[in-house]
Amino acid sequence: MPGKLLTLEGVRKAFGAHKVLDGIDLGIETSEIVGLLGPNGSGKSTLLNVISGFMSLDAGQVSIEGRAISRLPADAVVKAGLVRTFQLPSMPTRMTVREVLQAGSSGGAGVRSWFARPRFDADLDSLLDQFKLSHVADLPASALSGGQKKLLSIATALRAHPRLLCLDEPTAGVHPELRTEIVNILRACNAQGVTILVVEHDMMFIRDLCRRAVVLDRGELIADCAPKDLESNPRVVEAYLGKAVKKGKVRT
Repeated sequence: MPGKLLTLEGVRKAFGAHKVLDGIDLGIETSEIVGLLGPNGSGKSTLLNVISGFMSLDAGQVSIEGRAISRLPADAVVKAGLVRTFQLPSMPTRMTVREVLQAGSSGGAGVRSWFARPRFDADLDSLLDQFKLSHVADLPASALSGGQKKLLSIATALRAHPRLLCLDEPTAGVHPELRTEIVNILRACNAQGVTILVVEHDMMFIRDLCRRAVVLDRGELIADCAPKDLESNPRVVEAYLGKAVKKGKVRT
Protein backbone atom coordinates (compact mmCIF):
# COMPACT_ATOMS: atom_id res chain seq x y z
CA MET A 1 0.00 0.00 0.00
CA PRO A 2 1.48 3.42 -0.96
CA GLY A 3 2.83 5.57 1.83
CA LYS A 4 3.63 9.25 2.18
CA LEU A 5 6.35 10.32 -0.21
CA LEU A 6 6.30 14.05 0.57
CA THR A 7 5.30 15.51 3.93
CA LEU A 8 5.00 19.17 4.88
CA GLU A 9 4.58 20.03 8.55
CA GLY A 10 3.89 23.56 9.74
CA VAL A 11 5.70 25.18 6.82
CA ARG A 12 5.97 28.94 7.24
CA LYS A 13 7.56 31.64 5.12
CA ALA A 14 7.35 35.42 5.42
CA PHE A 15 8.89 38.36 3.64
CA GLY A 16 9.15 40.99 6.32
CA ALA A 17 5.73 41.35 7.93
CA HIS A 18 3.98 39.64 5.01
CA LYS A 19 3.14 35.99 5.74
CA VAL A 20 3.30 34.08 2.47
CA LEU A 21 2.97 30.57 3.91
CA ASP A 22 1.23 30.29 7.26
CA GLY A 23 1.64 26.81 8.71
CA ILE A 24 1.11 24.47 5.74
CA ASP A 25 0.49 20.79 6.53
CA LEU A 26 0.33 18.53 3.49
CA GLY A 27 1.09 14.94 2.55
CA ILE A 28 1.45 13.44 -0.91
CA GLU A 29 1.44 9.69 -1.32
CA THR A 30 3.61 7.68 -3.69
CA SER A 31 2.12 7.52 -7.23
CA GLU A 32 -0.34 10.40 -6.69
CA ILE A 33 -0.86 13.24 -9.15
CA VAL A 34 -1.79 16.30 -7.12
CA GLY A 35 -2.79 19.71 -8.47
CA LEU A 36 -1.79 22.82 -6.50
CA LEU A 37 -4.15 25.73 -7.19
CA GLY A 38 -4.83 29.19 -5.87
CA PRO A 39 -5.37 32.78 -6.99
CA ASN A 40 -2.42 35.05 -7.73
CA GLY A 41 -0.49 35.81 -4.57
CA SER A 42 -1.76 32.76 -2.71
CA GLY A 43 1.71 31.33 -2.07
CA LYS A 44 1.89 28.58 -4.72
CA SER A 45 5.24 29.58 -6.21
CA THR A 46 6.76 30.20 -2.80
CA LEU A 47 5.63 26.77 -1.62
CA LEU A 48 7.18 25.14 -4.68
CA ASN A 49 10.42 27.07 -4.12
CA VAL A 50 10.53 25.97 -0.48
CA ILE A 51 9.82 22.34 -1.33
CA SER A 52 12.51 22.22 -4.01
CA GLY A 53 15.25 23.94 -2.00
CA PHE A 54 15.34 27.16 -4.00
CA MET A 55 14.13 29.13 -0.98
CA SER A 56 14.64 28.59 2.75
CA LEU A 57 11.65 28.24 5.05
CA ASP A 58 11.23 30.11 8.32
CA ALA A 59 9.67 27.26 10.29
CA GLY A 60 8.37 23.74 9.84
CA GLN A 61 9.75 20.79 7.95
CA VAL A 62 9.68 19.23 4.48
CA SER A 63 10.44 15.50 4.26
CA ILE A 64 10.73 12.79 1.64
CA GLU A 65 9.77 9.44 3.15
CA GLY A 66 10.63 10.75 6.60
CA ARG A 67 13.98 12.25 5.60
CA ALA A 68 14.11 15.98 6.25
CA ILE A 69 15.13 18.00 3.20
CA SER A 70 14.16 21.43 4.52
CA ARG A 71 17.72 22.71 4.96
CA LEU A 72 19.23 21.07 1.89
CA PRO A 73 20.37 23.08 -1.16
CA ALA A 74 18.53 22.55 -4.42
CA ASP A 75 21.09 20.12 -5.89
CA ALA A 76 20.88 17.92 -2.79
CA VAL A 77 17.07 17.95 -3.02
CA VAL A 78 17.42 16.64 -6.59
CA LYS A 79 19.63 13.82 -5.35
CA ALA A 80 16.97 13.03 -2.74
CA GLY A 81 14.54 12.41 -5.60
CA LEU A 82 12.65 15.69 -6.04
CA VAL A 83 13.04 17.50 -9.37
CA ARG A 84 11.16 20.57 -10.55
CA THR A 85 10.53 22.59 -13.69
CA PHE A 86 10.00 26.34 -14.01
CA GLN A 87 7.15 28.34 -15.49
CA LEU A 88 9.45 30.08 -17.99
CA PRO A 89 12.17 27.56 -18.88
CA SER A 90 15.40 29.19 -20.02
CA MET A 91 17.29 27.22 -22.67
CA PRO A 92 20.99 27.59 -23.58
CA THR A 93 21.71 29.16 -26.97
CA ARG A 94 24.72 26.98 -27.83
CA MET A 95 23.27 23.55 -27.02
CA THR A 96 20.95 21.46 -29.12
CA VAL A 97 17.84 19.80 -27.76
CA ARG A 98 19.71 16.49 -27.68
CA GLU A 99 22.64 18.03 -25.79
CA VAL A 100 20.34 19.59 -23.20
CA LEU A 101 18.83 16.18 -22.54
CA GLN A 102 22.28 14.61 -22.37
CA ALA A 103 23.36 17.17 -19.78
CA GLY A 104 20.19 16.54 -17.79
CA SER A 105 21.20 12.92 -17.25
CA SER A 106 24.01 13.98 -14.91
CA GLY A 107 21.47 14.77 -12.19
CA GLY A 108 23.60 17.69 -11.04
CA ALA A 109 26.86 15.73 -11.28
CA GLY A 110 28.38 18.32 -13.57
CA VAL A 111 29.43 18.78 -17.18
CA ARG A 112 32.12 16.09 -17.06
CA SER A 113 29.54 13.32 -16.69
CA TRP A 114 27.77 14.66 -19.76
CA PHE A 115 30.94 14.54 -21.93
CA ALA A 116 31.67 11.05 -20.59
CA ARG A 117 28.34 9.68 -21.88
CA PRO A 118 28.26 7.98 -25.29
CA ARG A 119 26.53 9.83 -28.11
CA PHE A 120 23.98 7.02 -28.51
CA ASP A 121 21.59 6.89 -25.59
CA ALA A 122 18.50 4.70 -25.88
CA ASP A 123 16.78 6.42 -22.94
CA LEU A 124 17.40 9.83 -24.50
CA ASP A 125 16.05 8.77 -27.89
CA SER A 126 12.99 7.29 -26.19
CA LEU A 127 12.32 10.59 -24.42
CA LEU A 128 12.75 12.57 -27.65
CA ASP A 129 10.16 10.35 -29.25
CA GLN A 130 7.78 10.38 -26.25
CA PHE A 131 7.88 14.17 -26.01
CA LYS A 132 7.49 14.72 -29.78
CA LEU A 133 10.93 16.34 -30.02
CA SER A 134 12.78 13.92 -32.31
CA HIS A 135 12.34 16.18 -35.34
CA VAL A 136 13.99 19.12 -33.53
CA ALA A 137 16.64 17.11 -31.65
CA ASP A 138 19.56 18.78 -33.43
CA LEU A 139 18.21 22.33 -33.35
CA PRO A 140 19.35 24.89 -30.76
CA ALA A 141 17.20 24.49 -27.66
CA SER A 142 16.67 28.25 -27.54
CA ALA A 143 15.03 28.14 -30.98
CA LEU A 144 12.12 25.98 -29.82
CA SER A 145 8.59 27.28 -29.44
CA GLY A 146 7.30 28.03 -25.96
CA GLY A 147 5.36 24.78 -25.84
CA GLN A 148 8.34 22.74 -27.04
CA LYS A 149 10.52 24.34 -24.36
CA LYS A 150 7.98 23.21 -21.76
CA LEU A 151 8.18 19.68 -23.12
CA LEU A 152 11.97 19.76 -23.13
CA SER A 153 12.08 21.01 -19.54
CA ILE A 154 9.85 18.13 -18.40
CA ALA A 155 11.87 15.59 -20.38
CA THR A 156 15.12 16.95 -18.92
CA ALA A 157 13.69 16.71 -15.41
CA LEU A 158 12.79 13.07 -16.04
CA ARG A 159 16.41 12.34 -17.03
CA ALA A 160 17.27 12.68 -13.34
CA HIS A 161 14.87 9.78 -12.61
CA PRO A 162 12.85 11.69 -9.99
CA ARG A 163 10.57 10.07 -7.48
CA LEU A 164 8.63 13.33 -7.23
CA LEU A 165 8.27 15.65 -10.23
CA CYS A 166 7.11 19.20 -9.42
CA LEU A 167 5.81 21.18 -12.39
CA ASP A 168 5.30 24.94 -12.41
CA GLU A 169 2.45 25.85 -14.78
CA PRO A 170 3.37 23.38 -17.56
CA THR A 171 0.52 24.52 -19.85
CA ALA A 172 0.95 28.31 -19.59
CA GLY A 173 1.10 29.67 -23.13
CA VAL A 174 0.78 26.18 -24.64
CA HIS A 175 -1.43 25.40 -27.66
CA PRO A 176 -4.56 23.38 -26.72
CA GLU A 177 -3.46 20.39 -28.83
CA LEU A 178 -0.09 20.31 -27.07
CA ARG A 179 -1.87 20.60 -23.73
CA THR A 180 -3.58 17.27 -24.45
CA GLU A 181 -0.19 15.75 -25.30
CA ILE A 182 1.21 16.94 -21.97
CA VAL A 183 -1.69 15.30 -20.11
CA ASN A 184 -1.04 12.00 -21.90
CA ILE A 185 2.72 12.18 -21.33
CA LEU A 186 2.36 12.92 -17.61
CA ARG A 187 -0.14 10.09 -17.20
CA ALA A 188 2.37 7.74 -18.82
CA CYS A 189 5.15 9.00 -16.53
CA ASN A 190 2.92 8.47 -13.51
CA ALA A 191 2.11 4.94 -14.66
CA GLN A 192 5.86 4.29 -14.63
CA GLY A 193 6.03 5.26 -10.95
CA VAL A 194 6.66 9.03 -10.94
CA THR A 195 4.68 10.98 -8.33
CA ILE A 196 3.63 14.40 -9.64
CA LEU A 197 2.82 17.75 -8.01
CA VAL A 198 1.65 20.33 -10.54
CA VAL A 199 1.09 24.05 -9.96
CA GLU A 200 -1.45 25.23 -12.50
CA HIS A 201 -4.10 27.88 -13.25
CA ASP A 202 -5.86 25.80 -15.90
CA MET A 203 -8.73 24.09 -14.06
CA MET A 204 -9.58 21.86 -17.02
CA PHE A 205 -5.99 20.62 -17.12
CA ILE A 206 -6.19 19.76 -13.41
CA ARG A 207 -9.49 17.95 -13.94
CA ASP A 208 -8.06 15.94 -16.83
CA LEU A 209 -4.81 15.03 -15.07
CA CYS A 210 -5.34 14.94 -11.31
CA ARG A 211 -7.52 12.96 -8.94
CA ARG A 212 -6.71 15.31 -6.07
CA ALA A 213 -6.41 19.08 -5.81
CA VAL A 214 -5.20 21.30 -2.99
CA VAL A 215 -5.90 25.03 -2.91
CA LEU A 216 -3.96 27.83 -1.24
CA ASP A 217 -5.30 31.26 -0.41
CA ARG A 218 -3.27 33.96 1.35
CA GLY A 219 -0.78 31.37 2.57
CA GLU A 220 -3.31 28.93 4.00
CA LEU A 221 -4.48 25.55 2.73
CA ILE A 222 -8.23 26.00 2.22
CA ALA A 223 -9.20 22.87 0.28
CA ASP A 224 -8.02 19.31 -0.30
CA CYS A 225 -10.45 17.35 -2.47
CA ALA A 226 -11.23 15.88 -5.87
CA PRO A 227 -11.06 18.53 -8.64
CA LYS A 228 -14.76 18.05 -9.42
CA ASP A 229 -15.64 19.21 -5.90
CA LEU A 230 -13.83 22.56 -6.10
CA GLU A 231 -16.70 24.51 -7.65
CA SER A 232 -19.00 23.60 -4.77
CA ASN A 233 -16.46 24.54 -2.09
CA PRO A 234 -17.49 27.97 -0.73
CA ARG A 235 -13.98 28.86 0.47
CA VAL A 236 -12.52 28.13 -2.96
CA VAL A 237 -15.24 30.12 -4.75
CA GLU A 238 -14.71 33.05 -2.39
CA ALA A 239 -10.94 32.93 -2.89
CA TYR A 240 -11.26 33.15 -6.67
CA LEU A 241 -14.21 35.52 -6.93
CA GLY A 242 -13.24 37.75 -4.02
CA LYS A 243 -16.59 37.48 -2.24
CA ALA A 244 -18.74 34.87 -0.53
CA VAL A 245 -21.32 33.27 -2.80
CA LYS A 246 -23.63 30.29 -2.37
CA LYS A 247 -23.12 28.92 -5.84
CA GLY A 248 -20.57 29.74 -8.48
CA LYS A 249 -18.06 28.57 -10.96
CA VAL A 250 -14.36 28.71 -10.26
CA ARG A 251 -12.60 30.48 -13.09
CA THR A 252 -8.83 30.60 -13.28
